[in-house]
Amino acid sequence: MTEPGLLLDSNVLVWLDQKPWRISKAVIERIEQAPLVYLSAVTAWELTIKQSLGSLTLLHPVSDLVHSHRLIELPVTIRHGEAVGLLPLHHRDLFDRLLVAQAILEGLILVTGDRKLSKYAAPVLLV
Repeated sequence: MTEPGLLLDSNVLVWLDQKPWRISKAVIERIEQAPLVYLSAVTAWELTIKQSLGSLTLLHPVSDLVHSHRLIELPVTIRHGEAVGLLPLHHRDLFDRLLVAQAILEGLILVTGDRKLSKYAAPVLLV
């Protein structure tokens, strides 16, 4: 049986690029060795919004990070959006809720530093 792909949360992408020491060596190895590692289009949206508001400084554009970390872009679909509405309100962050819905529907493991996301049915790998 093939190992499920990984879906990176925005905090993991930023830490990979700027603060890799925030991620355990085991998780970094798993990301590096995984055959399929995805980044949701919603993550690019979230990070660029935060950057435009001045609450985040990215050293590189998200598209460069996708390329340098060999990530696969995961588009957001209507099906993903509808699934968000079916999730319990364990977490109010709409970006994170969409990532959870994508992980569930696409059979991916969500890699995150946010422990609240462990309350959902999606498999979570905490950094």
